[in-house]
Amino acid sequence: MTLKSKIKKQLQLLRLLDCRLLYEHYCKKEAVNPRQILMTSLSRSSLSGNLYYIDQQLKGTDYEVKYAFYHKKTLSWSEKKELCRLLATSAFVLIDDVYYIVYGIPFRKETKLIQVWHALGAFKRVGAAIEGKQDAMPVTHRNYDATVVSSQGIVDDYARAFGIDRKKVLPLGVARTDVFFSQDYRTSVRQRLYEKYPQLAGKKVILFAPTFRQKGRGAQYYDFDRIDLERLQELGDDYRCIIKLHPFITNTYRGCKSDFFLDLTSEREINDLLFITDYLITDYSSVIFEGALLKVKTIFYAYDLEEYASGRSFFYPFETYAIGPVVRNEDDLLACIRNYRRDETRFEEFYQKFMGACDGHSAERFVRTVIQGGLHDNT
Repeated sequence: MTLKSKIKKQLQLLRLLDCRLLYEHYCKKEAVNPRQILMTSLSRSSLSGNLYYIDQQLKGTDYEVKYAFYHKKTLSWSEKKELCRLLATSAFVLIDDVYYIVYGIPFRKETKLIQVWHALGAFKRVGAAIEGKQDAMPVTHRNYDATVVSSQGIVDDYARAFGIDRKKVLPLGVARTDVFFSQDYRTSVRQRLYEKYPQLAGKKVILFAPTFRQKGRGAQYYDFDRIDLERLQELGDDYRCIIKLHPFITNTYRGCKSDFFLDLTSEREINDLLFITDYLITDYSSVIFEGALLKVKTIFYAYDLEEYASGRSFFYPFETYAIGPVVRNEDDLLACIRNYRRDETRFEEFYQKFMGACDGHSAERFVRTVIQGGLHDNT
């Protein structure tokens, strides 16, 4: 480890010192409750995502689930005390994203820290998998007792990213994807959306969902000068287009004033929109994995592929993810929609590589394998 990395590690540990001291204080006062599970997040303000579906699966069991959600940068002293008490007394601590507080805590052996990672597949590199970042986060990720991923094919990728033994990366599937296999959920979502947006009923729906770009430390944006969405209207009245921008994008598209377009950027769940989507237009967004679960026809509008790839590396070459046509201009985009073609063999290989463990039973498998299956005895 370089001197710079050692200094960074010490600074990280110093910032987390108060939480560590609080944790050790409660360890001396209280024992671990073997039936207590803590679900916690610093990126969510309420129970949602993988944690929600795991929580639903735990209903009816004799486990006691506690919750701590703090969607803000700074915790108050009382919040830190309560969080550290729960960390000290829980047999399982479940997180689904980066969580700086737990990285500085030396958990006692009765407690297992489980990362139920929020994302499907392995697209843009994270953690130590990023070039030059092997020592950049010395107190993050490495104290996971287990990490849950969406397929066997990406176990080594996450072991590398988090700096943990591959035996701790469990291809159990992603709990939040269970709804993609529920016909009842599909029917109810479609009915709700068509009632709310009747102009979409009976139409071929195009979902435009690009990810953001960023230069330096400036605001995230999308370069709308590189695409003329208005031309999608040439497809005719059988089509409609939903615009769903990444929540980090700060600029807005000022065109699309006709009823052909519907800006649903404010709609909370992009996954629900996929249930009424025929064509997905994106670029480097992980929504391609969710779209693949529903076999949505995907087109990659990648006008800046080389530039983007050089700035934010992928786990695999971009062509590995290109399960549909890759285009750079509106003429090719329209042609692909009118005459869509997909290599089904390649699509199936992609599906198995990145989502092979997602089958509608991921939450059930997690509870059975991790919570009830004796992880304490195997780690």
